[in-house]
Amino acid sequence: MLGSVSEAEDVAQEALLRLTRQEGAIDVPAAWMTTVVTRLSINVLKSARARRESYVGPWLPEPLVEDPAPGPASRAELADSLSLALLVLLERLTPVERAAYLLREVFGYEYAAIADIIDRTEVNSRQLVTRARKHLEANRPRFDADEAARDALLERFLAAAEEGDLQALEELLAKDAVLYADSGGKAMAPQEPLVGAALIARFMAAVAQVRPGSGEFETHLVRVNGQPGRLLRGPREPQYGEAERLAAEKTLALLKSGTSTRSSSPRS
Repeated sequence: MLGSVSEAEDVAQEALLRLTRQEGAIDVPAAWMTTVVTRLSINVLKSARARRESYVGPWLPEPLVEDPAPGPASRAELADSLSLALLVLLERLTPVERAAYLLREVFGYEYAAIADIIDRTEVNSRQLVTRARKHLEANRPRFDADEAARDALLERFLAAAEEGDLQALEELLAKDAVLYADSGGKAMAPQEPLVGAALIARFMAAVAQVRPGSGEFETHLVRVNGQPGRLLRGPREPQYGEAERLAAEKTLALLKSGTSTRSSSPRS
């Protein structure tokens, strides 16, 4: 619902506190909790959207690193309902549409129950779910990648990124690939999406040149929101001031101008 592990924990804690403060009996505690959590989440989303409009750079859902040894059923459920791709698409829905869609499609609630939870009519709840479903399906990938092929591709990409191999990176990426980076405002990262294999490859190669050696990092292959990924833990990055920020912007501008010049040059 929130795309943020920390915000989800806050909402769950607040809901539990409200449950303990209830003086009267609650007939169905699970239903009561679902209603409270959903309504709290809608309120949090409304305020979060205002914050994200002034956010520096792209905002991405907070990654959820999976239990290293989950059961097959758990993995399938996580990959389907908590993928970063789905969470990004959910950001395009209104908070109430998002709640109605998740209650119906992920948790299987009847429309009458959804109407009670989000304080809408049953007809309106159906409309919200239908509208959300159409919007999401129109933007979903047309097919699921083969897991073995995807994992092998990731390993090749990570190796090329580690070495700063410009040619290998560009060959591995689709020509219209897009790179999104969300640093949380705490590290240096592009403040807008980078579009195109050539530009992304140059950026990744530049990162490999300036960052500390891999020996200073603790590296683990993990599953993030049901997808393969890599977790690096290392020295905390320094806080960057205005001079460093301007230098980073200049570097990105040079990368973009270099790509533009190369793409417009006549071929021999």
